[in-house]
Amino acid sequence: MNTSSAGKSFSIKRRIISVRIALNGIVLFFRQEHNAWIHLLATISAIILGVVLQCSKSEFMMITLVIGFVWAAEIFNTAIEKFADFTSKEYNPKIKFIKDISAAAVLVAAITALITGCLIFIPKIF
Repeated sequence: MNTSSAGKSFSIKRRIISVRIALNGIVLFFRQEHNAWIHLLATISAIILGVVLQCSKSEFMMITLVIGFVWAAEIFNTAIEKFADFTSKEYNPKIKFIKDISAAAVLVAAITALITGCLIFIPKIF
């Protein structure tokens, strides 16, 4: 199915199809990627901690942003890795580089989330 909407007028039906495709991508992500479950556990933990420690609306906004940042990075990383694997089954140093920097993006996002969590949660705990 061609999902391109270039030159087409707005259609509720096409928007619904787009959302279904995206939701299917999330389902596939959870079925095939173990890291998704780790991120889900971290997400649930951060939300519970935020509720228990009575985070403010602005603190929850920051927590939400970094959670979304990590999820988006991990999903993009997965897409890049799957595409790289699809393009070449053999070892290729250029593909290794692409996959390594893609994984590095997830690490940067996770470290950013960890620092943000520490800045918000540690003062509330102590």
